[in-house]
Amino acid sequence: MTAVAKSEKAQIITQLRELFGERCALGQTIRDQHGKDVSFHPTCPPDAVVFAKSTQDVAAVVDICHASSVPVIPFGTGTSCEGGIGAISGGICIDLSQMNAILEVNTADFDCRVQAGVTRKQLNAELHGTGLHFPIDPGADASLGGMASTRASGTNAVRYGTMRDNVMSLQVVMSNGEIIETGGRARKSAAGYDLTRLFTGAEGTLGIITELTLRLHPLPEGVSAARCGFPSLQTAIDTVIQVIQTGIPIGRIEFLDELQVAACNRYSKLNLPEVPTLFFEFQGSPASLAEQVEMVEAIARDNGGSGYAWATTPEARSQLWQARHDVWWAALALRPGCQGIPTDACVPISMLGDAAVAARRDVLELGLTAPMCGHVGDGNFHLCIVVNPDDADEMTRAAELNARLMRRAIRLGGTCTGEHGIGYGKLDFLELERGPSMHAMVAIKKALDPRNIMNPGKVLRVTDRYDTFQ
Repeated sequence: MTAVAKSEKAQIITQLRELFGERCALGQTIRDQHGKDVSFHPTCPPDAVVFAKSTQDVAAVVDICHASSVPVIPFGTGTSCEGGIGAISGGICIDLSQMNAILEVNTADFDCRVQAGVTRKQLNAELHGTGLHFPIDPGADASLGGMASTRASGTNAVRYGTMRDNVMSLQVVMSNGEIIETGGRARKSAAGYDLTRLFTGAEGTLGIITELTLRLHPLPEGVSAARCGFPSLQTAIDTVIQVIQTGIPIGRIEFLDELQVAACNRYSKLNLPEVPTLFFEFQGSPASLAEQVEMVEAIARDNGGSGYAWATTPEARSQLWQARHDVWWAALALRPGCQGIPTDACVPISMLGDAAVAARRDVLELGLTAPMCGHVGDGNFHLCIVVNPDDADEMTRAAELNARLMRRAIRLGGTCTGEHGIGYGKLDFLELERGPSMHAMVAIKKALDPRNIMNPGKVLRVTDRYDTFQ
């Protein structure tokens, strides 16, 4: 905690224990669990964890912490990648996982209202039988509040967009404990500042999301999936670019390089040819599916694609996409006992080939283990750098690889993060990407969180250095 907060630490925790009883946890194991995400970032445990059950619980904790300028860190499921949940300045973690009620499902209007702790799989299970689904799929069964906070996307983004496109309104607890609503259920609005978009992607640095109103989508009439191998990374990427530029309304298009395919074969018990591979999913009516399949198969064949194979049953499709979702764990299994550094570059689709080929060249030059995958239909790809954190030289090379990837993406007109967010792991790259617009971000942060208690140290640095930012 801050110097002021340390002197009041015992008093604050006493207040929280009086309010929440055993729901204010002080044990080291629980605190460690809430200070570590899935990546290599070190554990930064909070001083206490409060398990909230309502928006009023969250507001009560924030109100107490605001009075003494104590940091507050929101926690969903802990599946973030850039240190966004670490209590790097100490403070109180608010776990929202017990706020998991689905409050409304409005099938006629294609929307729903949920508490922040509801996970995407839980929501889709509730929607079973309605003919609707929530398509944003980052892979992990993340909480919807966390997905909004990091502006998550995933495999379906090429068709359905990201959380930015599917969040209609938020309930947010501000830094002083005030509760606000950012929007409504209308399909469009021109009323005032777009606060919903402001908090979507803010990673808990401006307020804590406690409820969400989300856009739902009709289930497609038909679904078909396929995979295809290619002679090189470039020919696979060329296929992606041509499919997108042709305007084929594809549902999903995912890339795995040959090392990632080998890792998936071992981890998911598959037997895929170990070559650069694309996974496709087609959605629509039978006639539309047939047309999409024919066009994509022709493009793939023109680029040297082979081994075009269909997953026609729901079970086969699930196996294929589960293997794609498990790429992180499959990559880590290549070097048991090691950890992963997840990278996350996104570039204009026409620049995808240049970025991916250069990234592969950097991996070889630096002598690292780093399989590649990506939601390449929207220009987003990842390297999972598998490292021994006790090997200082390897960690230095990994940092260099990540830096090259980020700088190149920005130089090509892209971004240092398509979906993982900034946390504290990408502060330098955000400054490089956004330049003088950091002035505006800091001004917003200071206005909405003047005591800098909301997940401090993440997304941006609140210092006077931006007064002279060049």
